[in-house]
Amino acid sequence: MISHHLLLCATPAKAKCCDPSVGAASWEALKSGVRALDLENPQRREGIVLRSKADCLRVCEQGPVLLIWPDGIWYGGVTPERVQQILERHVVRGEPCHDWIIRRTPLHSL
Repeated sequence: MISHHLLLCATPAKAKCCDPSVGAASWEALKSGVRALDLENPQRREGIVLRSKADCLRVCEQGPVLLIWPDGIWYGGVTPERVQQILERHVVRGEPCHDWIIRRTPLHSL
């Protein structure tokens, strides 16, 4: 079972939304944070957390951008420092970090 899929616009080819070095650092923080919290464990009761690095999520502002499915919550300005808080609060405890949300597209609205 999958609990969440995290898509991070981390290495934009055209660098319209963010500094690519910040995106790369955020991706490394996401990978290590997911591992540290044991979110990829197939025995996790809530299900595993998948993560994907995207070149562009077509938001092109306030990057790096992190999209969390199935919640349909888009976070902007996802620095390495914010990654840990998003993982702990949103993914683990189910409490979105409202201050950093730039868009909402719940799965049921598609």
